[in-house]
Amino acid sequence: METENLKIACLVIDDEISSQNVLKNFISKTDILDLKKVCNNAREAFIYLQLHPEIKLIFLDINMPEQSGVDFYKQLQNPPKVIFTTAYPQYAVEGFELNATDYLLKPFSYERFLTAVGKVIKPKDKKLSDSDFTILKENKKLFKVKYNDILYVEALGDYVKVVTSKKNITTHSTLSKFIEQLPSFFIRTHKSFSININKLEHISGNRIFLKDHQVPIGSTYKETVLKKIM
Repeated sequence: METENLKIACLVIDDEISSQNVLKNFISKTDILDLKKVCNNAREAFIYLQLHPEIKLIFLDINMPEQSGVDFYKQLQNPPKVIFTTAYPQYAVEGFELNATDYLLKPFSYERFLTAVGKVIKPKDKKLSDSDFTILKENKKLFKVKYNDILYVEALGDYVKVVTSKKNITTHSTLSKFIEQLPSFFIRTHKSFSININKLEHISGNRIFLKDHQVPIGSTYKETVLKKIM
């Protein structure tokens, strides 16, 4: 049930069946998205949004009959986040002037789709706090992970293993780059490890114990670690 609560309710607005099918397929493969409805035109979508304020994201085609996606979005008083989709690149500038999260030029790949969704979930320049989350990509899937649930992170070359009490996720990043986004309750204990200080149970020698896990303390980090927990 908790996983369901973390999902983003979304709406597809597109008059082309083939484009609808592509988006439905991509959304079904993306665990954090919950497709509520597919609308064939702006009029149908407007009515649905009035009755369903839980919609947080719309995939909106720009070139539609009766009313363009851009004009439709302009008329919404409290619009959800939007990712515009179109086969016409000349509409991109107008779409971004509306503070669109992203713009997908048809045909687009699933990888490009995930990049756009990542911008919705984790906006650029977002100020972090202890209750925030991160979006981790593994095997072409996106996972929403709360920082509070992370036990520690470990460097694995060009990848980082993120260890939580429920599962491990390996994502493409260097440790140095990854820890830049971590809240203040994370501390680096070793050149290859950073831990959630709130999960620390005890220290024995040069080892930190967090639940069923042990993390090493590097000699150059030990003084900093001890100061942090004292």
